[in-house]
Order: sequence, then structure tokens, then C-alpha cells
Amino acid sequence: MLRASLFKGLCCSLAPLSAKMSDKRLIWSGALAEKVAVITGSTKGIGFAIARRLAQDGAHVVISSRKQQNVNQAVATLQREGLSVTGTVCHVGKAEDREQLVSKALEHSGGVDFLVCNAAVNPLVGSILGTSEQVWDKILDVNVKSPALLLSQMLPHMEKRGKGAVILVSSVSAYLPVVELGVYNVSKTALLSLTRVLAMELAPKGIRVNSLVPGIIETDFSKVVSTWKQSLRSLTLCSVLLPSRVGQPEDCAGLASFLCSPDASYITGENIVVAGFSPRL
Repeated sequence: MLRASLFKGLCCSLAPLSAKMSDKRLIWSGALAEKVAVITGSTKGIGFAIARRLAQDGAHVVISSRKQQNVNQAVATLQREGLSVTGTVCHVGKAEDREQLVSKALEHSGGVDFLVCNAAVNPLVGSILGTSEQVWDKILDVNVKSPALLLSQMLPHMEKRGKGAVILVSSVSAYLPVVELGVYNVSKTALLSLTRVLAMELAPKGIRVNSLVPGIIETDFSKVVSTWKQSLRSLTLCSVLLPSRVGQPEDCAGLASFLCSPDASYITGENIVVAGFSPRL
């Protein structure tokens, strides 16, 4: 009873705090000045919010996604806000597209400081045991292999800068899998391990690697997965701690900017949950 009361008190304190912080968001204008950030899957949702925030904080941002129309629209929107943004089409599963993305990033100042890997495929495949080999390959290729391969292509240009930061966008389904998402859960769990392995490998080069682990964020994907929220609420602790509001893409953007900033220079190898609760409790 006492524990439940404490959790309820925490829940009550979370919602107003979140609302207050979103109303008076800190703007670190200039914190990322003269830096170049490359963000995959960044024309909508979490990726777009991160692109906007990093650009607001002074970085030149290279936006990318699979459709030219979406890239054009996202770039135009942010440029109208006076932000330094360019963009290119990139299907991260294609080597030639990844190379094109690298080339686009180098046009600005010949180097790359930050890489945010947000692009992912997320088909509702149902039972993991009923998933075809083709679907397994597609999800793992795009969600797990592509971030590592893109980073390997970016790495020489990040090393030239002397230091840098990488953010892999995972999902709370890595901790609390949703059966209907099948292999997607596995791919996002793999990113947690990839984060730690890369952090250890790249630490001597001055490059930090962390993972952002979103919960239920109001995006096109979350609207499709209607059972996800119900699954989380069915867990006792999550029901107690989950705030009444649904997360917004901007809830992830501030953390991404922090992880790229000098204030996070002593943080690497971490998987940080942005979900309004902790799946580890």
C-alpha cells in the first residue's frame, strides 16, 4: 500500500512538471554552433523534431528520408524558420543512398559531428514464428545493419573533427515487447546492444554513442499500433507511473540535443528511456 501511494504521488508530480517544461522549454541557441548533424528518417515525427531542435541549437542539419517530396517539404519548413538545413533522399538499406547522404553532409564544411539514426521499418507482422525470412531480412537490414554500415561510412569524416556523437533511436518495445510487432521488437533490442558495443569501440576516437528509447510518442506509427498503449497499461507499475498525456516528438528532441552537446561529454554507452515511466522499475 505504501509503495503504491508513493508511485501515485510520483505520477501526480510528473504530469504538471512535463507540461510546465514543455511550455517553457530551454533553448540552447548556439550550443551546437558550427557543427554538422546527419539525421536519418527525419522528415516526420521524432526525426523531424530532433532535426528542428539541433538546428535551433546552431547545428547545420542534413535531413533525409526515402521520398523526395517529404525531404523537400521538411527542408522548406525548417528553412522558413531561418534554420540551416539541407536534405537528400536516402533509403538507409541501400549502399549508394548512404554514400549520397555522406556526400551531402560533407558539402557544408567537409566533416560530420553528429549522426542520429532514426530510420526504421515497422510493419505489423504478427507472430514472430510466422514471419517469413524475407521480412526478417528487411527489418534487420534496415533497423540494425544500416545504422552500423552508415556509421562506418561516416566515421572517417567524424574522426577528422576530433570528437563526435552518435544516437541510435530504439524503442521501449525493446524492454516491453508488443507481440503484434514481432521482429520489430527484436531489432530494437539489438540496437541496445549495438549502442554499447559501438560506445566501447569508438571511445578511443572521442566519439560517444548513446541510444534514445522512446515510449508511446504521438507519431504516425503509434496511431497504427493501438494495442501498444493497452499493453503498457496492463502492467501494474506502468499503469501507476505513466502520465495522463501521450509523449510528443519534442520530448525526445531535447534529450537528443543534450546528448550531442558538450554537457554530455562524459556520457556514452547509455540507453535512455523517454516514456513517462521506467520499464526497469
